[in-house]
Amino acid sequence: MVKVDHFLSKSHGQSGYDASIEPVLRIKPGTGETIGFETDDAVYAQLHERGSLDKVTATINPVTGPVYVEGAQPGDALAVTIHDIVLKDYGWSVSLPGAGALADRMGEESFSRQIPIADGSVKLTDSISTPARPMIGCIGTAPAGKTGSTVMPSFPSGGNMDLTDAAPGSTVYLPVEVEGAYLSIGDIHAVMARGESSFVAIEAEGTAVVSVDVVKGMNLRAPRIETASEWCFIGIGNPVQQSIKNGYEDMFDFLIDRGFSREDAYVVMSALAHSELGGPTGSEDPDPLHPFTAIGAVTVHRLPKSVLP
Repeated sequence: MVKVDHFLSKSHGQSGYDASIEPVLRIKPGTGETIGFETDDAVYAQLHERGSLDKVTATINPVTGPVYVEGAQPGDALAVTIHDIVLKDYGWSVSLPGAGALADRMGEESFSRQIPIADGSVKLTDSISTPARPMIGCIGTAPAGKTGSTVMPSFPSGGNMDLTDAAPGSTVYLPVEVEGAYLSIGDIHAVMARGESSFVAIEAEGTAVVSVDVVKGMNLRAPRIETASEWCFIGIGNPVQQSIKNGYEDMFDFLIDRGFSREDAYVVMSALAHSELGGPTGSEDPDPLHPFTAIGAVTVHRLPKSVLP
């Protein structure tokens, strides 16, 4: 594991992104100091043992934090570079009644399976294993004037976005809405298919090791991710067409800011900018009678770095 300068145990888990919570760490940006965020999947262990979500007492998707970043002000962006994600020995696959695209096929009974993780491999079934591709499901800063959910919806400064690109080697740019940003991280996955048909993928406890910087005046309206080969623009909106439009507009403006003409940006995007669904959590509060039914969408729009000057 990458050297960790500040370790935050899962005992610091919170049920929301909230600037009224006392920070567990204050850190200066741009120092290269690393923070290890340990995450907690007790909810899935309880579901496995007790057989029903009604009998579970643990918090769903607790996020570890918050971390106060000195100098971060509204309108800035927090640049969170993910250096490593260290998984524990097993993860979970579960089916929650009413949750995910396959809810009608899985029925009303809860299902759970403990998934072994060893030597960089995730054993899905007796005969099928796949390489671990760890990622962070919940990453965000505190929204202004309210508490951000760790389940749904996602919100402009992050939350439960379930983006496969929030992985080692990437930098996640998060809008800052409150002084200090109040960064929190949780919901690590051992591996997840893009779109997350099951709503939960292969959940796994672990430690995400990150460093933090501040980009002044970036004025993002949604998160974005920089990988080795792409810029990923996140759309958050209702309906899904609005989410897609927001992501496309942000990519277009990004290209214009880098010297592209409107016409060149338009042509390049039409040929090379691929789009897909992000996590299944939606962009607005769900109907309280159907708490796992998303309203709106999180979408991802990919720009290859090879087109940039």
